[in-house]
Amino acid sequence: MVNFGKIQLPDFPLLLAPMEDVSDPPFRAVCKDNGADLMYTEFISSEGLIRDAIKSRKKLDIFDYERPVGIQIFGGDEESLSLAAKIVDVTQPDLLDINFGCPVKKVALKGAGAGVLRDVDLMVRLTAAVVKSTSLPVTVKTRLGWDDKTLNIEEVAERLQDVGIQALAIHGRTRTQMYKGQADWSLIGKVKNNPRIHIPIFGNGDIDSPEKALEYKNRYGVDGIMIGRAAIGYPWIFNEIKHFVQTGEHAEPPTIEERVNVARKHLHKSVEWKGPVVGINEMRRHYANYLKGMPNIKEYRGKLVTLKEMAEIDAVLDDIAREYRGFVFQKTPIELINYHENCPVN
Repeated sequence: MVNFGKIQLPDFPLLLAPMEDVSDPPFRAVCKDNGADLMYTEFISSEGLIRDAIKSRKKLDIFDYERPVGIQIFGGDEESLSLAAKIVDVTQPDLLDINFGCPVKKVALKGAGAGVLRDVDLMVRLTAAVVKSTSLPVTVKTRLGWDDKTLNIEEVAERLQDVGIQALAIHGRTRTQMYKGQADWSLIGKVKNNPRIHIPIFGNGDIDSPEKALEYKNRYGVDGIMIGRAAIGYPWIFNEIKHFVQTGEHAEPPTIEERVNVARKHLHKSVEWKGPVVGINEMRRHYANYLKGMPNIKEYRGKLVTLKEMAEIDAVLDDIAREYRGFVFQKTPIELINYHENCPVN
């Protein structure tokens, strides 16, 4: 078991990464159904929460079936983060996570997200302020450093542990790398194997297959793995990894019926949470991922991204299930979609 605070997770838990404009409650629902052990909200601006901004407040929505679930906040000011932590405390998630990893300019260059990696003392002060302001377990998500000259994650891990964080998730890239190149897990392994570190360490970056998940588990000894882009349009990745770790064999890929059913649930949850107009419009970005690998699907996909009534979209999904019944998906590597502008895997 992996435990921190009052949270109890199974051995080698699989976490759904906080992804802006992706990991909202509808998406989290289908990932939970398919094996995610711990999930996080989209990251929420501390300033937005304090201003009572509608979009920021909406992101606080969590549901009992999601638990354990964490709310993630970001900011570069101690007072603002402290106030935001108190607001989050009232909503009663299972944990509060601080984003020190988002690399996009609008966040990092304003002294928040991965921007804080340039000032470790500030990172420590911000974290300590949050820990003192909430009764929730506080965790952190961050990167290896700002750039190749400031790979300070080992120092960061020790100092953040010292001020009270209860788990740490590390993305194996620097801020300047964004999402380019291959994630380097060697420093994640060093943090995990540091005798001073006693909190759970979760690795993140480029996990796109059960084989890689098991390889990295064995090679780096991390307590669990956080998955982001590989789950977009393919929430089955969680249960497939679990099956492979337990048996050494691949689970059967989802059938067309399963793909359609999950896409449908995602749609219905989206409409339920966001309303019919926004829910239908924002769901359009997901269909291509759910239907990836199906031949001659362009016409159906075109309907899914233009229709405006849920009943019509449901009818198209029914047509797809009927037309492709018995179609067998080939086992191919999951493509890691680059949503870099929306800071998906911070």
